[in-house]
Amino acid sequence: MKAALLVATLGGIGRLKLAPGTWGSLVVLPCALLGPDVALVLAFLVTLIGFYAARAVLRESPDQDPGWIVVDEAAGMLLALAGLSAHASVWGVLIAFVLFRIFDIFKPWPISWADQQKGAFGVMLDDLVAGVLVAAALILARPLLPGVI
Repeated sequence: MKAALLVATLGGIGRLKLAPGTWGSLVVLPCALLGPDVALVLAFLVTLIGFYAARAVLRESPDQDPGWIVVDEAAGMLLALAGLSAHASVWGVLIAFVLFRIFDIFKPWPISWADQQKGAFGVMLDDLVAGVLVAAALILARPLLPGVI
């Protein structure tokens, strides 16, 4: 259980009092330096590990999505970073971060639908959907912002 809690909180980041989801998203931003392919692989791995960690820590209250579980934000942010080009600038990474946080906070459809799902699946799914939507938006915006995204 301790290992699952460590993963779910990203080493305790989720226990920060102010904006734990934002911190959970910020912690993976350096992965943008590794490129979109590595970000996609890391998103897959963090999703798998995060799902099992969330399932373990939610055993006693499976219908909740506590704010201190932030591994889902890391997985979603990594998916968003996978939408950047290999030559994205710092501004592109910042755009990906801001878009992800907006989508995660305001939860437009289909993120709102994903957020209503129960258990570890629901905990992870809303952020994964947000990450995919941001990645798609970034890919579509590349011709408009060459060298940035």
